[in-house]
Amino acid sequence: MSRQRTMEKILSSEYVSIGELVRITGCRYSTLKFYTEEGMIPFEQEEENLTRRFPREKAIQKINEIQELKRKGLSIPEIKNILT
Repeated sequence: MSRQRTMEKILSSEYVSIGELVRITGCRYSTLKFYTEEGMIPFEQEEENLTRRFPREKAIQKINEIQELKRKGLSIPEIKNILT
């Protein structure tokens, strides 16, 4: 099992893992996984079995956008339409 990076290191890193996004945003892992599977949060994955790496600033921006649109009462399909 790998050691968790400190919040300081996470916040200064260009790329983060989904677990680190959970720590930064307070969103549930399953929610972020769903957004990722739906193509709503950008990520890089060099090969099929490697860990997804999320560009920290862009991913946080998208998560904040999604949460704001949800607060306004929009559905996931409507939000996906706006984001793409």
